[in-house]
Amino acid sequence: MIALIASRIAIMIPNVIILTFLLFAATTSFLGTPAAIMLGEDASPESIAELNAKLGFDEPLLMRYWAWVTDALSGDFGRSYSTQQPVAEMIANALPLTMELALWAILFAFFGAALINSATFLKGFVDRVVAAVSVVGITVPNFFLGLLLIYLFSVQLRLLPTTGWSPWENGAGKHLLHMILPVVTLTTFYFSSFSLVYKAEYKSVENNLFIRAARAKGLSESRISYRHILPNSVLPLVTYAGLSLGQLVGGAVVTETVFSMPGMGRLLVNAISARDFPVMLAVGMVIIVGVMLLNLLADITYSLINPLVRTAG
Repeated sequence: MIALIASRIAIMIPNVIILTFLLFAATTSFLGTPAAIMLGEDASPESIAELNAKLGFDEPLLMRYWAWVTDALSGDFGRSYSTQQPVAEMIANALPLTMELALWAILFAFFGAALINSATFLKGFVDRVVAAVSVVGITVPNFFLGLLLIYLFSVQLRLLPTTGWSPWENGAGKHLLHMILPVVTLTTFYFSSFSLVYKAEYKSVENNLFIRAARAKGLSESRISYRHILPNSVLPLVTYAGLSLGQLVGGAVVTETVFSMPGMGRLLVNAISARDFPVMLAVGMVIIVGVMLLNLLADITYSLINPLVRTAG
C-alpha cells in the first residue's frame, strides 16, 4: 500500500508542476500582460511599463513562476488587487462551501446509483425513474437545471430559498435548506452517469456462475443483489468517480454562480470580472491540487476495495 501511494505521489508532483506553470503562463503572459489588461486599451505604453515593473511582471516568466509558487507553498498568495484582502484568507473563507457542495453531490450520486439500481423489489419502477433522471441529467446543462429548479420550488411553490447561503452557525436546518437545490442540481448529472456505469457492470456480474449458484440455493433476489452483485459491481463506479472529480469541481463552480453561493466558483467569476490576477491564480492552483489529491484518494479507496490492485502496487 505504501509503495502504491508513493508511486501515485511521484506521478502527481510533476503533473501539478506542469499544470500550475501552464496556468501561470496563460494567465500572466499568453493572454497579454496583466498591466495592459488591467489598465485597458487606452493606457499609454509608459503607464503599462510602470505598472508591470511595480507588480513584478517585467521579469522573465520562469522567475515570476518560481517566486509565485514558492510564496504559494508557504501559504502566501499575495493580496487581491480589487479588495486588498489577503488571497489566502479569501480562499479559506470560500473553500469549505465548495468542498461541502461537492462532497454532498458525490456521496448522493455514488451511493444513490449503487443502492437504488440494486433495488430488485422496485425494478420496473426504478428503471423508469432512473431512465428519466438520466435523460435530464445528461442532456440539461447545470446552469439551466438550476434555474429551472429555482423557478419551480422557489418562485412557484415557495418551498425553498431562491439563492444565497446560510452558514452552520445560523442553524443546521436553515443551512441544509439553502443547500437542497444546489446539491440536487449538481447531483443529477453524476447520478445519471454513475447509474449508466453501474447498470452495465451489474448486468455483467449478474450473468456470472456464482450468481446462478446463489439462485439455485434459493436465496432471495434482494439478498443476491445487495450481498453478491453490488460489491462486485461497484469497483468500476469507484474508478469512474475518481475520473469525474475534476468535472465535479467545474460543475460546482457553475452551480455556485447560479445560486449566488460564496464559494470558489463565485470567487473565481468575480476575480475574472475584476481582472484580479492573484485571486485567479490562487483559485486555479487550489483546484488543480485539490483534483489531484481527490484522485489520489480515489486510487487509495479503489486499492482498499480491490486486493489485486494493492498486490500489483
